[in-house]
Amino acid sequence: MEIFVDGACLGNPGPGGFAALLRARGKERVLTGGEPQTTNNRMELRAAIEALKALKRPCRVKIYTDSRYLLQGATEWLPRWERAGFRLSGGKAVKNRDLWEELSRLLKVHQVEWIWVEGHAGHPENERCDRLAREEARKWKKDS
Repeated sequence: MEIFVDGACLGNPGPGGFAALLRARGKERVLTGGEPQTTNNRMELRAAIEALKALKRPCRVKIYTDSRYLLQGATEWLPRWERAGFRLSGGKAVKNRDLWEELSRLLKVHQVEWIWVEGHAGHPENERCDRLAREEARKWKKDS
Protein backbone atom coordinates (compact mmCIF):
# COMPACT_ATOMS: atom_id res chain seq x y z
CA MET A 1 0.00 0.00 0.00
CA GLU A 2 1.28 3.43 -0.94
CA ILE A 3 -0.20 6.60 0.53
CA PHE A 4 0.60 10.11 -0.65
CA VAL A 5 -0.47 12.97 1.64
CA ASP A 6 -0.48 16.74 1.70
CA GLY A 7 -2.09 19.59 3.60
CA ALA A 8 -2.69 23.22 2.72
CA CYS A 9 -3.81 26.34 4.51
CA LEU A 10 -4.93 29.74 3.19
CA GLY A 11 -3.23 31.80 5.81
CA ASN A 12 -1.72 30.06 8.77
CA PRO A 13 -4.05 29.84 10.60
CA GLY A 14 -6.91 30.00 8.14
CA PRO A 15 -9.13 27.76 6.05
CA GLY A 16 -7.34 24.49 5.42
CA GLY A 17 -7.60 21.33 3.41
CA PHE A 18 -5.93 17.97 3.17
CA ALA A 19 -5.67 15.23 0.58
CA ALA A 20 -4.54 11.63 0.65
CA LEU A 21 -4.11 9.30 -2.28
CA LEU A 22 -4.20 5.60 -1.37
CA ARG A 23 -2.89 3.16 -3.95
CA ALA A 24 -2.76 -0.64 -3.86
CA ARG A 25 -2.93 -3.35 -6.50
CA GLY A 26 -3.56 -0.88 -9.30
CA LYS A 27 -6.51 0.80 -7.56
CA GLU A 28 -6.66 4.30 -6.15
CA ARG A 29 -8.80 6.05 -3.58
CA VAL A 30 -8.70 9.77 -2.87
CA LEU A 31 -9.65 11.28 0.48
CA THR A 32 -10.06 15.01 1.06
CA GLY A 33 -11.36 17.20 3.82
CA GLY A 34 -10.74 20.41 5.64
CA GLU A 35 -11.61 22.86 8.37
CA PRO A 36 -12.63 26.51 8.39
CA GLN A 37 -9.92 27.60 10.86
CA THR A 38 -6.78 25.49 11.16
CA THR A 39 -3.05 25.36 10.45
CA ASN A 40 -0.96 23.77 7.74
CA ASN A 41 0.62 21.38 10.25
CA ARG A 42 -2.80 20.18 11.42
CA MET A 43 -3.82 19.50 7.83
CA GLU A 44 -0.61 17.55 7.14
CA LEU A 45 -1.34 15.39 10.18
CA ARG A 46 -5.02 15.01 9.30
CA ALA A 47 -4.12 13.73 5.82
CA ALA A 48 -2.01 10.89 7.24
CA ILE A 49 -4.54 10.10 9.97
CA GLU A 50 -7.52 9.91 7.63
CA ALA A 51 -5.58 7.75 5.19
CA LEU A 52 -4.58 5.26 7.90
CA LYS A 53 -8.12 5.25 9.35
CA ALA A 54 -9.45 4.30 5.90
CA LEU A 55 -7.51 1.01 5.92
CA LYS A 56 -9.78 -1.90 6.81
CA ARG A 57 -7.08 -4.13 8.26
CA PRO A 58 -3.49 -3.79 9.48
CA CYS A 59 -1.28 -3.03 6.50
CA ARG A 60 2.30 -2.51 5.48
CA VAL A 61 2.28 1.09 4.23
CA LYS A 62 4.62 3.57 2.60
CA ILE A 63 3.55 7.14 3.31
CA TYR A 64 5.00 9.84 1.08
CA THR A 65 4.98 13.38 2.48
CA ASP A 66 6.63 16.71 1.76
CA SER A 67 6.13 17.78 5.38
CA ARG A 68 9.25 17.63 7.55
CA TYR A 69 6.97 18.31 10.54
CA LEU A 70 4.92 15.19 9.88
CA LEU A 71 7.93 13.05 8.96
CA GLN A 72 10.14 14.05 11.89
CA GLY A 73 7.21 14.08 14.27
CA ALA A 74 6.22 10.52 13.39
CA THR A 75 9.72 9.07 13.23
CA GLU A 76 11.77 11.04 15.78
CA TRP A 77 9.68 13.17 18.12
CA LEU A 78 6.61 11.01 18.79
CA PRO A 79 8.35 8.30 20.84
CA ARG A 80 9.99 10.97 23.02
CA TRP A 81 6.72 12.90 23.42
CA GLU A 82 4.87 9.75 24.47
CA ARG A 83 7.46 8.99 27.14
CA ALA A 84 7.21 12.59 28.39
CA GLY A 85 3.40 12.66 28.51
CA PHE A 86 3.27 14.83 25.38
CA ARG A 87 5.31 17.56 27.05
CA LEU A 88 8.33 19.29 25.57
CA SER A 89 11.61 19.49 27.46
CA GLY A 90 10.60 22.87 28.93
CA GLY A 91 7.33 21.43 30.21
CA LYS A 92 5.09 23.03 27.58
CA ALA A 93 2.44 20.85 25.94
CA VAL A 94 3.13 19.51 22.45
CA LYS A 95 1.18 21.42 19.81
CA ASN A 96 -1.50 19.38 18.04
CA ARG A 97 -1.43 16.79 20.81
CA ASP A 98 -4.88 15.46 19.88
CA LEU A 99 -3.71 14.62 16.37
CA TRP A 100 -0.35 13.23 17.46
CA GLU A 101 -2.11 10.90 19.91
CA GLU A 102 -4.49 9.74 17.18
CA LEU A 103 -1.61 9.17 14.75
CA SER A 104 0.30 7.28 17.44
CA ARG A 105 -2.60 4.85 17.93
CA LEU A 106 -2.77 4.23 14.18
CA LEU A 107 0.97 3.70 13.90
CA LYS A 108 0.65 0.85 16.40
CA VAL A 109 -1.83 -0.88 14.06
CA HIS A 110 0.00 -0.46 10.75
CA GLN A 111 3.62 -0.99 9.74
CA VAL A 112 4.52 2.40 8.27
CA GLU A 113 7.59 3.46 6.32
CA TRP A 114 7.81 7.23 5.97
CA ILE A 115 9.27 8.66 2.77
CA TRP A 116 10.02 12.35 2.28
CA VAL A 117 9.51 13.91 -1.14
CA GLU A 118 10.43 17.45 -2.04
CA GLY A 119 7.34 19.61 -2.37
CA HIS A 120 6.66 21.53 -5.59
CA ALA A 121 9.39 19.60 -7.36
CA GLY A 122 7.29 17.75 -9.92
CA HIS A 123 6.54 14.55 -7.97
CA PRO A 124 3.24 13.60 -9.70
CA GLU A 125 1.35 12.25 -6.69
CA ASN A 126 2.60 15.00 -4.38
CA GLU A 127 1.57 17.66 -6.89
CA ARG A 128 -1.85 16.03 -7.21
CA CYS A 129 -2.35 15.93 -3.43
CA ASP A 130 -1.16 19.53 -3.13
CA ARG A 131 -3.68 20.65 -5.75
CA LEU A 132 -6.52 18.71 -4.09
CA ALA A 133 -5.63 20.05 -0.61
CA ARG A 134 -5.58 23.65 -1.89
CA GLU A 135 -8.94 23.12 -3.65
CA GLU A 136 -10.39 21.81 -0.39
CA ALA A 137 -9.03 24.80 1.56
CA ARG A 138 -10.67 27.15 -0.95
CA LYS A 139 -14.03 25.39 -0.38
CA TRP A 140 -13.74 26.13 3.34
CA LYS A 141 -12.85 29.75 2.64
CA LYS A 142 -16.04 30.15 0.62
CA ASP A 143 -18.14 28.57 3.38
CA SER A 144 -16.88 30.95 6.08
